[in-house]
Amino acid sequence: MNTLHTADYIVFFVYFIAVSYYGYYVHKKKKAKTGEAKEFFLAEGSLTWWAIGASLIASNISAEQFIGMSGSGFALGLAISSYEWMAAAALILVAIFIIPVYLKNKIYTMPQFLATRYNDKVSTIMAIFWLLVYVFVNLTSIIYLGALAISSVSSISFGWSVLGLVLFAGFLTLGGMKVIGYTDVIQVIVLVIGGLITTYLALTLLSTEFGYGNNVFKGLSILKSQAPDHFHMIFKPSNPYYKDLPGISVLIGGMLVNNLAYWGCNQYIVQRALGANLKTARKGILFAAFLKLLVPVIAVLPGIVMFVLYNSGMFHSEMISAAGVVKPDHAYPTLMNILPSGLKGMAFAALTAAVVASLAGKANSISTIFSLDIYKKYFNKDASEAKLVRIGKWVVIVSLCIAAIVAPSLRSLDQAYQFIQEYVGFISPGVLAIFLLGFFWKKTTTSAAMTGALLTIPISTVLKFLPVWTSGIFPDIPFLNRMGICFLLIVMIMVILSLIKPTEKGKQKIIEVNGSMFRFSSGFAFGSIIILGILAALYTVFW
Repeated sequence: MNTLHTADYIVFFVYFIAVSYYGYYVHKKKKAKTGEAKEFFLAEGSLTWWAIGASLIASNISAEQFIGMSGSGFALGLAISSYEWMAAAALILVAIFIIPVYLKNKIYTMPQFLATRYNDKVSTIMAIFWLLVYVFVNLTSIIYLGALAISSVSSISFGWSVLGLVLFAGFLTLGGMKVIGYTDVIQVIVLVIGGLITTYLALTLLSTEFGYGNNVFKGLSILKSQAPDHFHMIFKPSNPYYKDLPGISVLIGGMLVNNLAYWGCNQYIVQRALGANLKTARKGILFAAFLKLLVPVIAVLPGIVMFVLYNSGMFHSEMISAAGVVKPDHAYPTLMNILPSGLKGMAFAALTAAVVASLAGKANSISTIFSLDIYKKYFNKDASEAKLVRIGKWVVIVSLCIAAIVAPSLRSLDQAYQFIQEYVGFISPGVLAIFLLGFFWKKTTTSAAMTGALLTIPISTVLKFLPVWTSGIFPDIPFLNRMGICFLLIVMIMVILSLIKPTEKGKQKIIEVNGSMFRFSSGFAFGSIIILGILAALYTVFW
């Protein structure tokens, strides 16, 4: 039943008031007297390690996980968890090798790095790419999936759901990065607890339906026995979903490119750690890696539960569209609708927390890139910090409005999570190539970086449509493999161009990098070993 009861509204409004009041408190109590722009965009020196880690996860986990990943869990199974579990490994690499470079060189935005290492043209091209992807893919999909979920589990229409999410996220975003960072702690607590409760109730429902009572462990056993094909992490080419998760590529191929680009070269994510010192930033990133291990439990397992229940004859009307097509992305909203009163409100609050936190973080990053790397550089070089903050706030409002207008156009998608991954992946290979070579190979030239930036989308497009253009002469390449191939091609092109026409001595822009930057504490090493050990065990058990 898609309605909320009194107990649900009470739970939700307690969450809403708590987040709103805490955000207002942080904004007023900890308002900076100096450095207004850095305070708004970065919360420089203000976030603790646990706030950084929580903000990383809150900004990353959104409706695309709760709705999109559950939908992919329904269709593909546990294998979709590779996006989360391999992200934990990528976060460790980012903490060791990438964050130190940013902090040592006082880098605050990704385009700023490109301008420092290469030139303003490379920086501007990539800034425009990022802004377009953030607004038209990320913000739009988050709003769409969030509104889809809210309208599916309540009597609130899709349109009003969009408006509510935009207003709530806008309120938090306009308070600046510090407000986002600290309110994200509450958001993470709510989304993890709410998500775990939903998973627990889903498993007990499964156990009950199969005649074993409210036994969560029996529910897990039933899940494994009724859907054995949904518990393989590595797909073989014969698997119908191999094109989505192509075998070993989820470990060492395109998935690594995807995760390193997302966690290490993405303003939206990296921004959380750029205002901290190295020790605090690394602790926060490691904390985020631990939390990443939990995400499939709250996002993927419910989708697999719905798959088993659907196969047993339940929820056919809820999972099938008017056109008679099974819609995997309906799995999580359908599950939420059968939760008891009060607990449904908790799940609803968890979902809203995930959506709003992600929207706020994304909008702040859009604001940061436009204000510091476009407006200040090309429109008003002498803009005061107060002026930059005002421009940033207007950018937040405009970007959220654009995304809200575009969001309804995504209604035709079956698995929105895969859509997001594929089209963000059109620029990720080039971004990663430009950054890694810029970090670690001093001979990389500006012209090579420019070429890499300009070729990213064309190469990705050719690889995607080549089978169509050649009438099947070339095989259809899974998009993760396309990302890996595109990355290698761009690296090769950049290396060749840099060697053919090297930069004249004395004119090369170099980022400071030395071995001492990559040393880490024994505590960080211990935590990393635990995470990698857990990952090794998971992939061994569910290979």
